[in-house]
Amino acid sequence: MTASCNYPLRFEPLFRRYLWGGRRLKTMLGKAIGEGDDYAESWELVDHGEDQSVVNNGPLAGSSLSQLVASHNEELFGQHAGQSQFPLLLKFLDCNRTLSVQVHPNDAQGARLDPPDLGKTEAWVVLAAEPGSKIYAGLNPGVTKHDLQQALADGTCDQCLYTFEPQVGDCIFIEAGTVHALGEGLMIAEIQQASDTTFRLFDWNRVGADGKPRPLHIDQSLEVTDFQRGPVAPQQPEAADQPGRERLVDCDKFVLDRCELTAPQPAGGDERFHLLTVISGDVHVGDERLTLGETCLLPSAAGIVKIEPQGSAVVLDICLP
Repeated sequence: MTASCNYPLRFEPLFRRYLWGGRRLKTMLGKAIGEGDDYAESWELVDHGEDQSVVNNGPLAGSSLSQLVASHNEELFGQHAGQSQFPLLLKFLDCNRTLSVQVHPNDAQGARLDPPDLGKTEAWVVLAAEPGSKIYAGLNPGVTKHDLQQALADGTCDQCLYTFEPQVGDCIFIEAGTVHALGEGLMIAEIQQASDTTFRLFDWNRVGADGKPRPLHIDQSLEVTDFQRGPVAPQQPEAADQPGRERLVDCDKFVLDRCELTAPQPAGGDERFHLLTVISGDVHVGDERLTLGETCLLPSAAGIVKIEPQGSAVVLDICLP
């Protein structure tokens, strides 16, 4: 008899090492990374080809997320049953150096890739920001395709980008087609569509570990860039339906709430999954204790589960619209 998918699921993170990474996944979030100073990303939940989160608690321990999608679809998704893939990817990023300037395709453009992929709309929540750290989000007003092509040829792409210094707690919503980059000194929680398609437009004229420039995808980037989208400022949070809860993003790909908890609060019970990740303090979600940087997936079949802060805590709550 197959175990029921009706309790808070926890997963082993997958780590990614890139030249812009550091050590803060361990020093700030307590992740069990290895030696080296280039740990860039911790993928908390992913179902994308060979990249699979694996359950590490309860009766379903050892199951991959894609296996759960196949075998427990209705229990997992509720009103969104019928998904062939878990549609979201949650990660933490340690931006020890400035990331390349990138742009992601939308769903229609992603479907034309070989192999096909989802588009990539994403949102960032700033967990830490060193003084002077920058975010590059969207094009400056009036920048045309010709302007951007000329700046790329001149090595001055950054002059076309809208730039600001973020504060801890800022949420930045990056729709597919938005030119963007994360700057040095940031720690970010990111929720995105379950896609790994990134077109690198500009890499600050630097070289990779092999001493050569990393590959650029200028033609593909320009093709998917939305030149009507100008500067992207941080989201203005809106009050939600529970005390201490505010809505950061409400789009057709996901809904992102931030919950500042000083007392127990219910989650779930609305015929959809909820992805819960702790960005301050620690909480109990049912029988599971989650500390800073830890995540659980609350399947639809789990029903209403109480989130109990140990003192005060801040939790991101992500679901499908």
